[in-house]
Amino acid sequence: MEEQIDSHKEVIDRMTDLSMLRLFETYLEGCPQLVLQLYTFLELGQANFSQYAAILVSCCAISWSTVAYQVALRKSLPDKNLLNGFCPKFTYLFYKLFTLLSWKLSIVLLLFLDVKIALFLLLFLWFLGILWAFKKQTQFCASISMEFLYRVVVGFILIFTFFNIKGQNTKCPMFCYYIVRVLATVGILVVFWVSPVSIFNSDYFMSISITIALTLVLGIIFLIVYYGTFHPNRNEETKPDEIDGKITQRDCRMKYFLME
Repeated sequence: MEEQIDSHKEVIDRMTDLSMLRLFETYLEGCPQLVLQLYTFLELGQANFSQYAAILVSCCAISWSTVAYQVALRKSLPDKNLLNGFCPKFTYLFYKLFTLLSWKLSIVLLLFLDVKIALFLLLFLWFLGILWAFKKQTQFCASISMEFLYRVVVGFILIFTFFNIKGQNTKCPMFCYYIVRVLATVGILVVFWVSPVSIFNSDYFMSISITIALTLVLGIIFLIVYYGTFHPNRNEETKPDEIDGKITQRDCRMKYFLME
């Protein structure tokens, strides 16, 4: 029975690691690609149905990878309640989808305004994300070099969305993160409105501005609904019994995949 429990836990941990790596791959490839697609679309000023569909599918795939990782992560942590049910998953999905789309459109507008400023902002946010990962002192990898790479990737993801890197309570950091996101988005829109230069087809600017503001508001609403209603709160009262015998190592799950 003990061997069966250990084997089952190892499988869950490996699936969580694979889900995390898929999340990394999706953000590293999907986010730059989606920004490029949006930039090209606004620059040309025209698009067909297939281009709209490609942008929507890409954004949904990025958002769903975050949902899949949250589901897998909670399965691997014995002190976490599972993320089950249709409503919690899709509320979380829409929260990620709308906030991601709003921020990517804001980045594209900033790229039209000044490429250097946009790149500086993204690099600065990347640097802050890396500092946050170092501050949290993550321990997912077996070597220092791999842990450093993990924190660099986490910093990149934090450019686009909030990422709970240790499965801990992050209410205050998340609140600060989205306050900064809202201020940055409003600042970009204000700068673009007062800019005297018509950078791209002005017929799109009004609709793009409304889309950015609307998706941001919807994303925040879904965020509040998820954490206020559907979030599987951590069970502080009930602690799992310790299993006699072999102790399963839990503090460094990523090394079993990355180092083999």
